[in-house]
Amino acid sequence: MELNEWERLQCFGHRLQLAIENSLKNLTPTSTRQAVERAVGVCKRVVSAFSNSWKRRRELAKAQAALGLPHHQLITETPTRWGSRQQMVARFLEQEKALSQVLLADKKARHLVPSWQDVSILDSLNKALGPLFEFTDALSGEKYVSVSFLKPVLHLFNDQILSPKEGETELTKAVKGGVLKYLNEKYDDAAANNILDMATLVDPRFKTTYLRENRAEYMKNRAVTELLGMVEGATAPPASDPRAVGSQAAEDDPPTKKKTLASYFKKAVPASAHTRLGNRESIELEVAMYLQAPGPASEADPLEWWKQHEVTFPSVARLANKYLCIPATSSSSERAFSASGNIITCKRSCLKPNTVDQLVFLALNL
Repeated sequence: MELNEWERLQCFGHRLQLAIENSLKNLTPTSTRQAVERAVGVCKRVVSAFSNSWKRRRELAKAQAALGLPHHQLITETPTRWGSRQQMVARFLEQEKALSQVLLADKKARHLVPSWQDVSILDSLNKALGPLFEFTDALSGEKYVSVSFLKPVLHLFNDQILSPKEGETELTKAVKGGVLKYLNEKYDDAAANNILDMATLVDPRFKTTYLRENRAEYMKNRAVTELLGMVEGATAPPASDPRAVGSQAAEDDPPTKKKTLASYFKKAVPASAHTRLGNRESIELEVAMYLQAPGPASEADPLEWWKQHEVTFPSVARLANKYLCIPATSSSSERAFSASGNIITCKRSCLKPNTVDQLVFLALNL
């Protein structure tokens, strides 16, 4: 993609995961970073101790019933799965009393009982990271528009989710600040900003709401210019097909009619400046009317709205069709990779490529 200079949008889920890892690695002072690493290590060892022992799992179920805790299994962190560390920590904190009770009764595992400092650190991490992965899950869908939510989500992160609040620990504030700084730096790229701003502009729920004041007018002009190029590209014959002009002339002129000298120049005359100006004015008017039209509720499906208003705003609808299909994360392709891995196993290693393609297609579409 870099060699061909194609525009691309990085996966939001991957970037969020990198932001969290970068924030934890850059914690200061060094003692704080080491304390966080120790607390997460204790959590991993406790989860491993219960995962490898059916007796401890049985005792955990009894402790959960006695303490009135939900009968949930512990979650193991998976490096390739976004948010699995936070989910592991959240489940550990939920079951901390039952876990400590079982570990204290086991002479071989008493050394794994977490201290109050470890629990406090894990609680601070959970408060900082917990709300973030709700957005990752929401942006990982395939059957609804997701890319136009990125600008609103980043705006929400800056104003509410990742802003420091009263009563939070210094660790929670530091983790939030590190994540926010990383995301703002990565999404300050001009190319990515143009894609996100255009996707937000053509979403009737948001339009220019989450665009900066100095960007709103620029994106309007950019949309008009892009639409003008799409309209002119659709009306002009393909340059690579030398028969296009001749076939068009044959359709316009009856075959029995004798051609005049002027007919040979009819299609060669370029569009006048007045025609181009008229197209631009009409597109500008359509964009302005679209921006002034009332949009649907935030919970509504923008694709359904465009089905109903495509006739009213035909040019802008083409732009929406181009941008709103972009996925915010790479979860859809990751699911396809997972399906392929489940189909191609050691005992099915002789499958032909065409058979694999058909099986993956059926697995993802049935």
